[in-house]
Amino acid sequence: MKEKSFLQQQAYDTIKSSILSGEMEPNRLYSETKLSAQIGISRTPVREALQCLSQDGYITVIPSKGFMIRQLNDKDMKDSIEIRCAIEGFCTNMVASQIDTEKGRQLLHSLEQTLSDMEESLENGVQLEHFIDSDHQFHLLLVGYMENDEFNQIFQRLLYLIRLTSQDALAVEGRIQGTMEEHRNYLHALRNGDGSRAYQLMMEHLLMPLKMHEK
Repeated sequence: MKEKSFLQQQAYDTIKSSILSGEMEPNRLYSETKLSAQIGISRTPVREALQCLSQDGYITVIPSKGFMIRQLNDKDMKDSIEIRCAIEGFCTNMVASQIDTEKGRQLLHSLEQTLSDMEESLENGVQLEHFIDSDHQFHLLLVGYMENDEFNQIFQRLLYLIRLTSQDALAVEGRIQGTMEEHRNYLHALRNGDGSRAYQLMMEHLLMPLKMHEK
């Protein structure tokens, strides 16, 4: 994939930020031309940025009309969770088998620090966006441990769907506390080098949103 130009990257970051902040609304058709004028960047880099945002799962392009912010549906949720299970399950087994190495201990320390960040975001009332960001960082650390470029690229492309899934699941009463407990139990299994237990816990954690939708 070719490197983004400065203006394309600027357009990408600006539009992505507007999507994540909620400034750009779902169920609304956006015009490339109007957006270009609004953010003050010419149409070519904006068009290229929109192509990248489409590839990364943030928007749905509607030919000759414009684009819409991507919304979560049951199939997207299921597909993204199954991909995560495959990648994070593999990473879990590898980490557990290497937990006594220097690299494994460093990862464990980083995961524990991220868990502390999640707990901190709950101390003075729930700061949901901070909690979600820390939760994503926890999983990114696990995937990044393998230093597998394909894993990292796939996970990055899933991040928006992961965020939508998290927002949906964490809106259910008690789910935030449940998420914390699942992370704690997972870390305990990793510390003990119990790959089978850690794998089981990770699968249950990732599949929980699907189970909640089945109820």
